[in-house]
Amino acid sequence: MIGSRPSGGRVHLPRLALYAVLIVAALLFLAPLYVMLVTSLKDGAQIRAGNLLSLPTSVSFDAWRLAWSSACTGADCRGLQPYFWNSVFMTVPAVLLSTAIGAVNGYVLSLWKFRGSEVLFGFMLFGVFMPFQVVLLPMSQVLGWLGLSSSVAGLILVHCLAGMANTTLFFRNYYTAIPRELVNAARMDGAGFWRIFWRVVVPMSTPIMMVTLIWQFTNIWNDFLFGVAFSGADSKPITVGLNNMANTSGATKAYNVDMAAAVIAGLPTMIIYALAGQYFVRGLTAGAVKG
Repeated sequence: MIGSRPSGGRVHLPRLALYAVLIVAALLFLAPLYVMLVTSLKDGAQIRAGNLLSLPTSVSFDAWRLAWSSACTGADCRGLQPYFWNSVFMTVPAVLLSTAIGAVNGYVLSLWKFRGSEVLFGFMLFGVFMPFQVVLLPMSQVLGWLGLSSSVAGLILVHCLAGMANTTLFFRNYYTAIPRELVNAARMDGAGFWRIFWRVVVPMSTPIMMVTLIWQFTNIWNDFLFGVAFSGADSKPITVGLNNMANTSGATKAYNVDMAAAVIAGLPTMIIYALAGQYFVRGLTAGAVKG
């Protein structure tokens, strides 16, 4: 039978080679995470006595406590706790709003086309490829006019605008595969713009919705440029807090604290991919199949 395993339970040599390459690639990819984890569980003496790959002789969570603690000395806040919650309060609304805006834009540009809609979509695509450094000064001025400078609300607005091009592209390309007969039939039954959107389109949008939510969460949570440019002393996201902690000078460099802080900063995105990664892959596959 074609594709069956050879008799005697033997495995093809090319398949063994493929497995070996994948295992080596996975080990190389996970090596930095392993180094960060084991270093964060060591104290200073173990770090100086061992090497990067050695396991801790005794596990200590003091570095994690120091990395998270929000205790401040004067104007120097070394812990990640306030920055972490700033990122949560920024990321969750920005992800939901940018996804909702992209869904409506994609719905209009694919199923309710109007004269000039393709030209408008073409202009929106510039936002996908435009470097964000170009908008720093204009955006800063706009935030000043709106009274949102150096605030979490200002960061939410910036990320919604910055992500709108990508989310619109995702939903527009996905919705073009929806049969127009469904929309026409709903119109004939008396359904309007919003009724068709909520009753017909949204129930079919789960795959691309998951792709967009994960994509936006990852981009916004990991953003540093907007965080350092538009945040104030009380609104800095976790990426800025992590940078400040890593660049803090002292008598001795606390590598275990820096590694614990890096893991804390990356933990939400790792959890999101662990829990919803399969939906992300399914969404990308569904979009590819649908054209």
